[in-house]
Amino acid sequence: MATGLLPTGVDDFYTMANLSPKRTGLPFVVWISPKAGAKHDIRIKVSPGPKARSEDLISIALRPDVRVVNGELSPQDLALLRQWVALNLDVLVKFWDGGIEYTEQAIAALQSLEP
Repeated sequence: MATGLLPTGVDDFYTMANLSPKRTGLPFVVWISPKAGAKHDIRIKVSPGPKARSEDLISIALRPDVRVVNGELSPQDLALLRQWVALNLDVLVKFWDGGIEYTEQAIAALQSLEP
């Protein structure tokens, strides 16, 4: 039976926006998305570059603390990501929850780490 949903474990790339290191100030790409039916709390993903495959994505939970859920991230990169999330948690949560309707609004509201 077709449900219109992707099988479990397949990332739904069309709902995700990738943010470049230039936009975030981080040394990797950050992927954000709205909840889109997810059963878990807010998550983002990171990848070494923009042309990521599902297996390249590192899943990061944001609450109650920023932590790796699936994959591996160096302690240095995780520390930088925590700083970036602290600057942007309210925007990320609003986008996840649907309080920000358009991706470009979320992107415009996000702050970069200082170079």
